[in-house]
Amino acid sequence: MSELRIVIADDEAPARKRMRELLAEIGQAVVIGEAKNGEEAVRLAQDASVDVVMLDIRMPGMDGIEAALHIQKLDSPPAIVFTTAYDAYAVQAFEMNAIDYLLKPIRLDRLRTALDKAKKLNLVQTDTLRPLQKKRTHFSATERGRVLLIPVEDVIYLRAELKYITLRTREREYLIEDSLTSIEQEFEEHFVRVHRNCLVAHRSILGYERRKGDGGESYCVALLREVPETITVSRRQQHVLKTLTKG
Repeated sequence: MSELRIVIADDEAPARKRMRELLAEIGQAVVIGEAKNGEEAVRLAQDASVDVVMLDIRMPGMDGIEAALHIQKLDSPPAIVFTTAYDAYAVQAFEMNAIDYLLKPIRLDRLRTALDKAKKLNLVQTDTLRPLQKKRTHFSATERGRVLLIPVEDVIYLRAELKYITLRTREREYLIEDSLTSIEQEFEEHFVRVHRNCLVAHRSILGYERRKGDGGESYCVALLREVPETITVSRRQQHVLKTLTKG
């Protein structure tokens, strides 16, 4: 086995130390960074040449499952090996879909085997991981081969346009590939649908007003905090907006 460049992601310092010790015993592996959560793991995976990311499944903030899905968007993603204290549902999914995992406490021989066969996840495997994922903490966009993480809390609105979704924060717009319907279902307490092609964060709605179009017809727009744009509200959703801005 040629030398592998490895990132260890685990929120527990003793677990990271133990993994370092096991990798040192195996040899032919160099740990280039440690992460305490999934967000740090994603940044390390793309800021250095990495062969394998050892991802703990359950971490605070962004967990290992979400981190893996973001990492797979890199142009040349590293192989992923999950680590977990016994999680029956996750282990069953991993075994059924040939996804590498290690049960804690990790044994030296099992780690050696996992590294020998470590590979990149394919599309079917990443789809398998989605039901194991907690609610996302971040959206991700790819630009020039890099993955940009956008905290859900920073999103003002999401608007579907052709095959992409335009995601707007206070600073700028991003293009992401996602489903507006699935986002609405996942974050129903965070975003409200104001139009068939647009979701707006509840906290970003300042108010609404009626305007006249060129033909004289009246329409409603949502006024937003932090950005100058307004969002057209469909007739069907105007009652929702009125409820949100009441008082």
